[in-house]
Amino acid sequence: MKLLPLVVSLWLVPCCGQPRLLVVDKGENMLAILDVQSGKILSRLPTGDGPHEVATSADGSAAFVTNYGAREPGHSISVIGIAKNTAREVDLGPLRRPHGITESHGQIYFTAESNKLIGRYDPASDRVDWLMGTGQNSTHMILISKDGSRMFTANIGSDSVTIIERTPQQSPAGWNETAVAVGKGPEGMDLAPDGRELWAANSRDGSVSIIDVAQKKVIQSLDLHTRRSNRLKFTPDGKRVLITDLDAGELVVIDAAARKELKRIPVGHQAEGILVAPDGAAAYVAVAGDDNIAVIDLSTLAVIRRLQPGKGPDGMAWAR
Repeated sequence: MKLLPLVVSLWLVPCCGQPRLLVVDKGENMLAILDVQSGKILSRLPTGDGPHEVATSADGSAAFVTNYGAREPGHSISVIGIAKNTAREVDLGPLRRPHGITESHGQIYFTAESNKLIGRYDPASDRVDWLMGTGQNSTHMILISKDGSRMFTANIGSDSVTIIERTPQQSPAGWNETAVAVGKGPEGMDLAPDGRELWAANSRDGSVSIIDVAQKKVIQSLDLHTRRSNRLKFTPDGKRVLITDLDAGELVVIDAAARKELKRIPVGHQAEGILVAPDGAAAYVAVAGDDNIAVIDLSTLAVIRRLQPGKGPDGMAWAR
């Protein structure tokens, strides 16, 4: 119990520029903005139908939410003005089932699952100005290296991860794509802080595929026997990997160097999104089935708190 004040002092104490927690509430088509210390909802803003993931602008002034849809395919991104509490939708036209989303060098990149492609939304011009096909089924999640030279997509329906490298001298499109075969149903994935490895959690066979980014191939597979892995995140120091098991309601903690499981932490029904505090002190796990966020002390590997953002929390991000 003595470690709780330490976590609070590292990350939860309010100060100038204190980050706020953004949480997508799928069950209510809302984005909740929370004060982390008090747990209070500062504001709730409407999104489109079936929001799933959220990314923030580099300056933290805006958030971008993919509206995946429910029974009918979604085709929009919600643009949220965080300081001014504004919300509007950008219609993506024929691009259906937008899901993964991330910011890179002022641009917003997203997946369009039904179209097997990546799109880029330019906030300055307020339009989608670039598209690139992956040729893979259910292109679901996307992440981009810090320098913007590589993009990665998890393709659930093709059992692959696509590595897309910037090669302006070798390809007319300026990018070279390599589809790497992994386990069944890759969904959650993350790049190690040093950029050398990408880990992908395979939702349909309980495994994790470890990809050497330079070699563009799987160098090791871990059989974790998860029932349905959902998201995967490295801690900022690269020492641990966190994986949510949606059906088991657990957070699985892995020693990244030893490739060994350390612990399974029960968090509740339908463990989905993961967000790690930048200082690595705590992890925030969206427990969609119980309508809460489990806050986990990463030194004790125990749940220390619950936040109540709304119904069906999933994707999360920090904003200042």
